[in-house]
Amino acid sequence: MNHKKRKIKVGFTTGDINGIGLEVFLKVCCKKKLLDFFTPILFGSTNLCFYYKKIFNMEINNIREIKNFKEIIDYKINVFNIWKENIKFESIKINHPESGKYPMLSLKKAVKALKEGKVDVLVTAPVNKKHMNFKNFSFFGHTEYLQNILEGESLMLMIHDILKIATVTNHIPLKKVSSELNIKKIMKSIKILRQSLIIDFYIEKPKIAVLSCNPHSGDNGLIGNEEKIKIKPAIDNLFQKKGWLIFGPYSSDSFFGNHNYRNFDAVLAMYHDQGLIPFKTLTFNQGVNFTAGLSHIRTSPDHGVAYDIAKKGIANEKSFEEAIFNAIKIFKNRKEYMKFSS
Repeated sequence: MNHKKRKIKVGFTTGDINGIGLEVFLKVCCKKKLLDFFTPILFGSTNLCFYYKKIFNMEINNIREIKNFKEIIDYKINVFNIWKENIKFESIKINHPESGKYPMLSLKKAVKALKEGKVDVLVTAPVNKKHMNFKNFSFFGHTEYLQNILEGESLMLMIHDILKIATVTNHIPLKKVSSELNIKKIMKSIKILRQSLIIDFYIEKPKIAVLSCNPHSGDNGLIGNEEKIKIKPAIDNLFQKKGWLIFGPYSSDSFFGNHNYRNFDAVLAMYHDQGLIPFKTLTFNQGVNFTAGLSHIRTSPDHGVAYDIAKKGIANEKSFEEAIFNAIKIFKNRKEYMKFSS
């Protein structure tokens, strides 16, 4: 008997409705050949899709409203209308109080579906973090909300074929980085990163580089001692006691300047910009943000809401497309790992 292979169900959030999220989503999903590999389910609004279809003059004829998961059909852009208001989206300005309401509703419904197994993976469109702090939504962004809802310990991991970078601290002011760093936290980040490389990326014995916190790795304490009292002890503990391939700390300027990152499977940075500046410089519009360490898979593009080019039809959808296919690849890798390790 010829059984049809079930396609992976990919859930999508709308992101900021004034940003480029829906534009790149529709640009990807209107590529009919791509829908051979997954079935899209958007948690948002058919009116919103038709609005963007109109202003971008897109030839899309497969947008379909659904009311439950049994109605999902392959090769269609399946859309749950998760708000009842008949909104004139063009009238909701960037700083309008309502601008954070709709991405928040979309995210909550999508994560619920992910947790319940109604969708296999989730791809989130960019949001404005300031606007997401809306009434009962007290989380700074996607990662913090997912950490609260799903099982596991989260780690922001930026991924591309040539480079993978995780960060110990995320969206905090630079002046707070040092006080947030400690041996236990750095060790935990290394453990999550290593486990993700093994399970999600099928790297049997990952080799990880750990960056310093200060310029020139502190110059032996002359311009900082975080390397000596926090970072090096964490590395030595895991390298010497467990035999893990963890090396560093490396001064980040020379590390990327001499292409040393090519010698490692992944890099652990101490703070956001230390990792994301080189990552985006080397991979922009092709990189993906993956929330490693959680029980379910969520990815997103490596860019933000991009208000400056929104509604102009010129947004590059490559990173969004990469987010989809990386989520699918990680989903398959996890299934394979569980099958052979059980």
